[in-house]
Amino acid sequence: IPYIAPEIFKGSSFSKEADVYCMGMIMWELTTGCKPFANVEHDIQLVYKILDGERPEITEDTPECYTKLMKSCWDPDPKKRPSIKEVRNTLGSWSFRHKHNEVFNKAESKRIELINSGELGPEFSEKPHPNAIFTSRLLTSFISKCSSVNFSKGMY
Repeated sequence: IPYIAPEIFKGSSFSKEADVYCMGMIMWELTTGCKPFANVEHDIQLVYKILDGERPEITEDTPECYTKLMKSCWDPDPKKRPSIKEVRNTLGSWSFRHKHNEVFNKAESKRIELINSGELGPEFSEKPHPNAIFTSRLLTSFISKCSSVNFSKGMY
């Protein structure tokens, strides 16, 4: 559930834009070492929260440029998400800019420090909810329940 774009729960077909949303979740996982929404049950209530704009909390050591790209991947409007080519170009451009290298090196040093102190990573996160499911399963019942519900445009 955490990696599925909100519009899929409303009955839209899988798309490149939905893949970009998933990429944003993977980006978040890379910054924290944790799986998104691992501490809550992966049920219809989580789906409703995602549809209402809830996203995982971004750690303060995440570089601002990375946060901006990640949030753009999570945009509730699929048309406003970057294309995968734009994501690739943005990520690639960071490796050629000295100022970004410094920012990422500093963030990585901080992340290693937090991991070593037990303040970040899988060991730090709350105990996973027993019904946090990170394997494939049919979500047809969730999609049918959500496609008829009206949601506000929440922000993350």
